[in-house]
Amino acid sequence: MKIAYTLVVLITSVLFFNNSVDNKSPKEARLNDIQIIGSHNSYKVAIEKPLFEYLLKKEPKLSSLEYDHIPLSAQLDLGLRNLELDVFHDPEGGHFSNPKGLEIIKSMGLEPRPFDVEQKLKTPGLKIFHVQEVDFRSHQLLFKEALMELKAWSNANLGHTPIIITINTKDNEVPETRKPLPFDAQALQNLNTEIRDIFSEENLITPDFVKGDYDTLEKAILDKGWPELTKVKNKFLFVLDEGEEKTDAYLSNFSNSKGAALFVNKEEGNPNSAFRVINDPVVDFEKIKNLVALGYMVRTRADADTKEARTNDYSRFEKAKASGAQVITTDYYLPSTFFKSDYKISFENDTYERIKSN
Repeated sequence: MKIAYTLVVLITSVLFFNNSVDNKSPKEARLNDIQIIGSHNSYKVAIEKPLFEYLLKKEPKLSSLEYDHIPLSAQLDLGLRNLELDVFHDPEGGHFSNPKGLEIIKSMGLEPRPFDVEQKLKTPGLKIFHVQEVDFRSHQLLFKEALMELKAWSNANLGHTPIIITINTKDNEVPETRKPLPFDAQALQNLNTEIRDIFSEENLITPDFVKGDYDTLEKAILDKGWPELTKVKNKFLFVLDEGEEKTDAYLSNFSNSKGAALFVNKEEGNPNSAFRVINDPVVDFEKIKNLVALGYMVRTRADADTKEARTNDYSRFEKAKASGAQVITTDYYLPSTFFKSDYKISFENDTYERIKSN
């Protein structure tokens, strides 16, 4: 199947691909005809200054953490239509309460800003933050409450373009911090359950919805294509942004993706492949362009680790746009408030979504 895929890519990229913006009518557009700007680590509240300076002395590379975001609903109000959420498994609650960073600030003779006053971290269920113990502040600490906020925003803004949510399941160990709980098949089933607890079937664009009567999801998107945009307004599409081990564990709960709330980041040629996460539009420009031409949806990044913002470098964003990737994430839909820079990512006329040509 890989050989056949390669041949199709070569033919398609030569004959059909055109990444320029045109005046295609929204009534004719399909979901994969959009190009939207979203945020990376969308929930993140900045690390408190004393703690950040302490961390920076220990490891200068942690300057990559010097950014934050406005609340989720405010991002949607601004026009963003993609968000990224990092979730931690905590079935009994309390595993991530009282992060070490608070004690570090107190050891300096300072009083940290209030944190988790309502003790939400003691609640069983998935939690949202960036790095345990050190980068722990979030606009929504509970995954379910974040979903409820998004659902409420959608209900108040009917007619909106579908909102795409990518999810990272965090269980990496970090030196000198508490060990996170692993995301096994059961934990990933819990992720699916929490999404479906908040969003009904009519609120979601799921693999089943896109697959329809086709045998596999990949065959459906390569043959009939994605749904018409007019038929999926007000809906949410969730993507599990993980590698083989976790996507296989997730899919072990859902034969042929049946009942799955999330799309998975499977390489082309896999029956569950439809939405790819390919973060470097410079290195992988041709790959992204060819996948988009075939009918896959792709998420890529305009910037990373604060580097582009610090140098006002838009070259990566230009490549991301030209690749045709439908989702482009940034930490800078608004300029930085932490260092001097005019760097800001948007489309023409300060917009964050547009319809592109096939």
